[in-house]
Amino acid sequence: MTTPPHQQGDHPGPAGATGSAVTDPYRLSRKSTVSLVGFFLAIALGALSVMVGLPYVIMKPGPITNTLGKLSGKQLITVSGAPTYPTQGALDFTTVRISGGPGYKVTVWDLLSAAIRPSEDVVDEELYFPKGVTDKQVEEQSAAEMIDSQQEAVAVALKAVGQKVTEHIVIAQVAKDAPSASLIKAGDEIVSVDGKAISDSSGVRDAVGAHKPGESVALGLVRDGKPVTVEAKTRAAEGRATVGVFLGVRFEFPIDVKINAGDVGGPSAGTMFSLAVYDTLTPGPLTGGQKIAGTGTINAKGQVGPIGGIRQKLVGAHDGGAKWFLAPADNCDEVVGHVPDGLRVVRIATFEEARSAVEAIADKRPDSLPTCTR
Repeated sequence: MTTPPHQQGDHPGPAGATGSAVTDPYRLSRKSTVSLVGFFLAIALGALSVMVGLPYVIMKPGPITNTLGKLSGKQLITVSGAPTYPTQGALDFTTVRISGGPGYKVTVWDLLSAAIRPSEDVVDEELYFPKGVTDKQVEEQSAAEMIDSQQEAVAVALKAVGQKVTEHIVIAQVAKDAPSASLIKAGDEIVSVDGKAISDSSGVRDAVGAHKPGESVALGLVRDGKPVTVEAKTRAAEGRATVGVFLGVRFEFPIDVKINAGDVGGPSAGTMFSLAVYDTLTPGPLTGGQKIAGTGTINAKGQVGPIGGIRQKLVGAHDGGAKWFLAPADNCDEVVGHVPDGLRVVRIATFEEARSAVEAIADKRPDSLPTCTR
């Protein structure tokens, strides 16, 4: 049984006060009502702040891994077909943990947490993940970049020990809207442009870029072992002519080198891989037993390139116990003012500079090494 709601005037007022309003004992005061509404609004906003993803990613320090050691019980670098030598110390590659991106969400609480942590940075999602890409596409691209990085690192190390390395410039991918997409295939090797032999990807870009957008360029290809010549129409991209393909490099190595990097992706460990392969193939420990961390992409010419997340990698190296850090010269502006106490940073721009720096650290003569401030 329910009691019907009271209506104003259901009960008489106090004696001598006919027609006066009567206070309903079940009715909340205006102040209590506002408080209750505010309480439930706060709950709703709190729930939304956890559920709604925001278009940002958070960069955090990640773990470091010794390229001279083991990963998940397996030696990180293995070599077949050439003598190898014992190593000591550590040549650690550094990583960054990224929260957010396709398939993941960053909430208000995540942003607030990152704001109070000096080692974390919040950046726009589109700076790392272009609009429309899926988490699977991101993983595939990251894995491909890691494979390419390993191959170039091996090429650099083998050249440094006197081994012959043959390079083939190949078409890694053809854009769907490329003017001559039907004539070119992924996997084609480019051996000449306009009848002139080429030896590296920059040579291809320069020769194609010498044309005016819309002109055709003669590409000498090797497809399935047979020579093919294709007249590929160019288009404009960033003010210059391009065919609409992504180039890659396929190497022929005289010995077999395998790198087991686990589920880490991206190209930024290339420099440390090249040092570790070189150390494995040369007598005497390169590090002299020192624990050295670092980062940097590397190409087949031995040039060290910049990477993202340098601040987080410095913190990760320090937290992992490294005393030395090899930093790409092009990242120096981000390094200055963000070096953790107890970590010494050495500026490098090539494989030769990186190797010389490690040798100097091993020989305890680091004072002459270049830093990001001199």
